[in-house]
Amino acid sequence: MEGDIHDIGKNIVILMLRNYGFEVIDLGKDVKASKIVEAAEREKPDIIALSALMTTTMIRMPEVIEQAKLSAIKAAFMVGGAVVTEDWAQSIGAHYSANGVEPSP
Repeated sequence: MEGDIHDIGKNIVILMLRNYGFEVIDLGKDVKASKIVEAAEREKPDIIALSALMTTTMIRMPEVIEQAKLSAIKAAFMVGGAVVTEDWAQSIGAHYSANGVEPSP
């Protein structure tokens, strides 16, 4: 997401998902909400995953989700990262991922 220049955790999750046979489209780091929505419109993903290491970028997650809804994106959202909690994920209408291996309860 825009403003987050850290991608270590994201890269680990990508590796794990690909190892389990998922196709992953990585938009990189420091990505604007509009670019995420444009890619979702083009690729039609089942899941859009957002990661935030810092609280300053975590607060951008609802912006991405809202723009996607306005664009009629049907994908589910999964969020995670060092500062993200399950309560935060639920409050913004997303699924929570504590790590790249185990799903949330």
